[in-house]
Amino acid sequence: MLERIIPPGFEPAKLPEPNSRGARLTVRYCVQCHNLANPAMHVAARWPSVVRRMVPRMEGRGNMGKLMTEMMAGVEAPSLEDERIIVAYHRKHGLRPLDERRLPEVKAPGAESFRVACGQCHALPDPRMHSAKEWPAVVARMQKNMEWMNRVVGSKPLPGELQLKIEDINAFLTRHARR
Repeated sequence: MLERIIPPGFEPAKLPEPNSRGARLTVRYCVQCHNLANPAMHVAARWPSVVRRMVPRMEGRGNMGKLMTEMMAGVEAPSLEDERIIVAYHRKHGLRPLDERRLPEVKAPGAESFRVACGQCHALPDPRMHSAKEWPAVVARMQKNMEWMNRVVGSKPLPGELQLKIEDINAFLTRHARR
């Protein structure tokens, strides 16, 4: 229904703790309207408001009045208990943001592609979330997502426009990755 909101490709088996109740409820409710979101899409503190914004929509009480009611006919909304479990699950597995005080190099010119590319969609991730070996696949997935969402710069460079360099992003992340 609203699948353009979240890029495709993230499958239930890729969820953290995929057999947990939180993961199962996420799949049950969230994919009724859009593609499956990775809990690391947002920082933990943001998930309660995201879920709280979605529940009224599932109940047909969204921001489009009667049209929302018609669009959501047949969509199941979670109970308060299920909503609580979904929020707790997403908070537990939310994006761990980079602490700029612990990694001041993020402000250096060599980290510019990382800051701009990642900051377009979410908080800057803590490079220790993944190992140096894992980061290139994560970056490749994010690059696909950005292309899908038409958020990539560089297809028609404008004078003065920063050109994002995947090799710079991978170099920064792998240099500071989990050991």
